[in-house]
Amino acid sequence: QVQLVESGGGLVPAGGSLRLSCAGQGSRFSISAMGWYRQPPGKQREVVAVSTSDDRTNYADSVKGRFTISRDNAKNTVYLQMISLKPEDTAVYYCNQKGCFFLDDWEYWGQGTQVTVSS
Repeated sequence: QVQLVESGGGLVPAGGSLRLSCAGQGSRFSISAMGWYRQPPGKQREVVAVSTSDDRTNYADSVKGRFTISRDNAKNTVYLQMISLKPEDTAVYYCNQKGCFFLDDWEYWGQGTQVTVSS
């Protein structure tokens, strides 16, 4: 059973900051892409940031310059540093791990952590 557990969410005022963490699957972490997604109330899940196995990163336009994704392969952990938070950032944030080895594709999701930004 693969376990992905997000942590670090909470209630923060507008302009504040939070750091989210998620532990990935150890043996495959270094060859996996890690990503952060979010689902605002009443809306569909959307991509926030992605970190590839070779440390290339991509961000949604709405968070570019404010959010930073990083990974620590030794700890099998991916982080999302969020600053200058806005009420529009309120959502459940999910961790995702995916990759491919030979003909085997894999994709795992965490349970999510709630981020609420008050105005």
